[in-house]
Amino acid sequence: MPTSIIEEVRDLLGVATSALQCPSCGSPHVAQMLGDNGGVSFVCTACGHSWS
Repeated sequence: MPTSIIEEVRDLLGVATSALQCPSCGSPHVAQMLGDNGGVSFVCTACGHSWS
């Protein structure tokens, strides 16, 4: 059982969260957020780009 929300999201996505990079600038500084519809979305804390 996951011990944190990050581990749970990692399990749901099937990827390591440390492998996430911003598709716009390539930065690894990515924050995960819950979207309005309950899905997961991401925002780059370096350049502000967001995606889901």
